[in-house]
Amino acid sequence: MDRQEEKTQIITNPSGRELKEHGSYRFPFLVSRERLSRYETGSFLWHWHTEIEFTLVTDGCMIYQINDSSISLNEGDALFGNSGTLHSAHRADEGDCRYISITFSPRLLYGYEGSLLQEKYVEPLIHNSGLAFLHFHGKDFFHGKENYYGKESFNSEESWHGAVIEGLRHITAVYEEKKPLYELRLQEELLHIWRLMLEHCCLDKACNSNGRDEKNYERIRRMITFIQENYQQKLELEDIARHVHLCKSECCRIFKRYMKESLFDYLLKYRIEQSLPDILAGEESLTEIALHSGFADSNYFSKVFHRLKGCSPRDYRKKIYHFKSVPEKSDPEKEIPWTTI
Repeated sequence: MDRQEEKTQIITNPSGRELKEHGSYRFPFLVSRERLSRYETGSFLWHWHTEIEFTLVTDGCMIYQINDSSISLNEGDALFGNSGTLHSAHRADEGDCRYISITFSPRLLYGYEGSLLQEKYVEPLIHNSGLAFLHFHGKDFFHGKENYYGKESFNSEESWHGAVIEGLRHITAVYEEKKPLYELRLQEELLHIWRLMLEHCCLDKACNSNGRDEKNYERIRRMITFIQENYQQKLELEDIARHVHLCKSECCRIFKRYMKESLFDYLLKYRIEQSLPDILAGEESLTEIALHSGFADSNYFSKVFHRLKGCSPRDYRKKIYHFKSVPEKSDPEKEIPWTTI
């Protein structure tokens, strides 16, 4: 039997920006094969990054949340996520979801700062809050599954959807094979996909930027930053609202509208996620961990933990150590905190 792997989660800085390197400065481009089962509870947390990201679902389905939209991505579908957008995702059902993530810096499209390509074809899109994403439908626009990946099977009306999806698959193959000149081939394919988006929809949508939405997303980022910097303290709604210069009701309304969850629920989820390293270390009592994570007492902490993770903190630790095939610590001093709570 295959050993189950340790779970992971998106690592961000206090502003919610992902810390993962997407390639290098010399070639800011990364392709990675992912699956939602690798993440805690089958989902990755809200985060953002300046890189552009394409997501291509290869098996299963997911619910992808980006800014204030929720998109159902099925096998064969792809999604363009714009630079700087807040996004998260979770499994659509009990099954796993496998997908390919393609992330790259906009610099690969325009070359150097101040270029005509940057000014005319890239910045109008990546700075447009009205264009957070594009959903490319896969199977819906193909005549037959047997020709699913062949260009000859594209429906003429939406052939550009298929062309983008085919381009993403080609990018993945080129990146993984790494044959001579592969960097040039990757850039060539990216420019082709970008041109398709410009030709078919983005030039019109680029004129529809909503300044109010842009301001609200900036407020949400500031709320997230404030929570992540102060989650260990006693936080009142009034504190968060004051930080973004809003009344309490408007603060809650904006967060709920765009993030599809309440501000309080986000705070609880973040506190639980931050408690996981201490739980796995097993060096503090549950009461100490609860207090360090911003909870007033261990009983409420355990209740919220069970609701979000489906088990108690103690059982969670046992499960993770079982996945890692690492025996539980036998030091009785380390076991005292976990048997007396």
